[in-house]
Amino acid sequence: MSSPAQHVPLHRAMVAVDIEGSTTRTNTVRAQLRAVLFELLDEALLAGGITRKVRDGFVDRGDGALCLVRPVDQAPKPVLLTTVVPALAGLLARHAESHPDLAFRLRVAVHAGEVHYDNRGPYGEDVDVVCRLVDARELRRQLRITTAPLVLVISPEMHRSVVRHGYPGIDHTAYFPAVPVKVGTQRLRGWIHIPEAARRPEDMPA
Repeated sequence: MSSPAQHVPLHRAMVAVDIEGSTTRTNTVRAQLRAVLFELLDEALLAGGITRKVRDGFVDRGDGALCLVRPVDQAPKPVLLTTVVPALAGLLARHAESHPDLAFRLRVAVHAGEVHYDNRGPYGEDVDVVCRLVDARELRRQLRITTAPLVLVISPEMHRSVVRHGYPGIDHTAYFPAVPVKVGTQRLRGWIHIPEAARRPEDMPA
């Protein structure tokens, strides 16, 4: 018999990533991409000081992953945007240069909220939010029209609590409310960020 669900939620910062166009690859190549993805994601988190001691193990999403970071002083939410995501973009670019046959790009979503657990893993409304964001049709489109190694979307909560305050290393003007998603009866709009050199403002929805 499975263990009962944990009814009291725990706060987590969340990073969801998904490989672009993975369904066009063979299973053999997918296996290689998955191995590289988890390696690069771990390295990017370590660049931000987020060790395995302060995060859950990665949740496997097939062609992506979900990382849940515990609310500890050494892993504040802004570091996900100022250090972890840029580090991941750099790692993807270097990997593409050294292994062009295994190059891939990512959609990335960042959110923070309440998470429940049972013996099958994390679940709850906020987990749904970050997963809907990373899978959003508009985020897929934005990645297609840029040359950047990744495209980032953040939740309204991340924008309210972090980005709009313009903390060091965060340019709040570089985020656009462009990714609509529906979670249950809620309609949310994620804020998108594309690296400066690749962003095309004329392609941003009004």
